[in-house]
Amino acid sequence: MMPSNKSDFKKTLDSYRAEHGEFRVLRVPSTRYLMIDGHGDPNTSAAFAESVESLYPVAYKLKFASARRLDRDYVVPPLEGLWWARDMDAFTAARDKSRWDWTLMIMVPEWIEEAHFAAAVAEAGKKRPPRLDAVRLESLDEGLCVQTLHLGSYDDEAPLLNRMHHDFIPDERLRMTGRHHEIYLNDSRRTAPEKLRTLLRQPVEPLPERESDR
Repeated sequence: MMPSNKSDFKKTLDSYRAEHGEFRVLRVPSTRYLMIDGHGDPNTSAAFAESVESLYPVAYKLKFASARRLDRDYVVPPLEGLWWARDMDAFTAARDKSRWDWTLMIMVPEWIEEAHFAAAVAEAGKKRPPRLDAVRLESLDEGLCVQTLHLGSYDDEAPLLNRMHHDFIPDERLRMTGRHHEIYLNDSRRTAPEKLRTLLRQPVEPLPERESDR
């Protein structure tokens, strides 16, 4: 069998690496994504399902065009999401999903240009995805981050997030800056909840130096 030349960023990029039970501090480079915004419970919001249905056609049109026209094939990266709420306890403690805001994302390679994106949107539009006009191409520069791997149901993330937010990050003299970021390494529609693998990422920055540290 001939070796595949298809890039798989989930296997090659350091930003997709984390171990269960371990918090790691890393610097994530500026990365380009297909993005779409929404609000509400991901389990019941029509906008959430429609957003997923609108992202993937564009992602696959880009992949096929890249392979065909640029001779650079790749595996479509996993679905990702930025999550936040006006009161972050609604996310980490109370888990009040009706109050959540989110941005769903799929990473695109650095060689994808605006013209490729526009062509992919036009091609995907032939099947009329419900929120296609809300999909955009944008860079996200998270910089310094704390990251770990969660195993199991999404609803069981809260204890691990509390440890990250209230123990590890303060202990490392860091503070949270950007939005909570999740990377879904497998498909929840085809995977038992206890076998789900999710990267949890939190952008941070160092706390100001204390007088006693000088």
